[in-house]
Amino acid sequence: MSGAHPPATRPVTRFAPSPTGRLHLGHALSAVRAHDLARAGGGRFLLRIEDIDGTRSRPEHVDTILRDLEWLGLEWDDLSFQSDRLDLYAAAQARLADLLYPCFCTRAEIAASLSAPHGAVAVYPGTCRHLSPEARAARMAMPHGWRLDMARAAGRTGPLSWQDDRAGIVAADPLAHGDVILARKDAPASYHLAVTVDDAAQGVTHVVRGLDLFDATHVHRLLQALLDLPTPLYHHHPLILGADGQRLAKRHGAPALAAMREGGEDGRALADALRRNMLPAGFRLGEA
Repeated sequence: MSGAHPPATRPVTRFAPSPTGRLHLGHALSAVRAHDLARAGGGRFLLRIEDIDGTRSRPEHVDTILRDLEWLGLEWDDLSFQSDRLDLYAAAQARLADLLYPCFCTRAEIAASLSAPHGAVAVYPGTCRHLSPEARAARMAMPHGWRLDMARAAGRTGPLSWQDDRAGIVAADPLAHGDVILARKDAPASYHLAVTVDDAAQGVTHVVRGLDLFDATHVHRLLQALLDLPTPLYHHHPLILGADGQRLAKRHGAPALAAMREGGEDGRALADALRRNMLPAGFRLGEA
């Protein structure tokens, strides 16, 4: 079982927010942990703005992100933007061309076709993978994304694994995610493709992120193998939960760091509290 891990070196970590809204406590926890892991090992902490979602990204949110991190007392060694790296995503997609197929399904059509038992993850049923060459050619003028034929991709790489600081050696199971999108109709690359390419290009050795992204690592490990990229070590930390027991999210109106900053709270004191797993009243850490 292949699990290529980087050699012992000074750690390079990153914090990679999307400028689609304001940062909240969950983002602060990830940023602090990534920053501190790098600093403890005499390494580098990178800030990467994931801004290729043209319909939702806003320049004003970039400024707020920078101010929030400064307020927390975090210093980064490099600032980059995904929008400057589109050529890298195009090159990666070209390398995977023989494993990709165009998907013309709308979100509504996909939602209508998906079903799964309660608590299970519903996966794309491969609707467009089954199109005949003639039907596919006739639709190419329509808006479409590109999906990875997961069965063929996994067959090419064979068994894979990756290492997590809590879970240990994890056997990769990308097939559980179905044929994921690698290039969207409205963006030049999906999260899966962009984050995998970026981490390798920037020499990231340790990926620090929330447990909500643990399962995505199965897909990222597959892409690393297909593209001959190194595999970082992974640190998936518990999520911060609100009073309702739900994880914090922008779309659910999670309290913004900017509001706390503008309200006169001490950002460095907050960062120190997060280091001790101490949270403001009404919040708690979820299970590891």
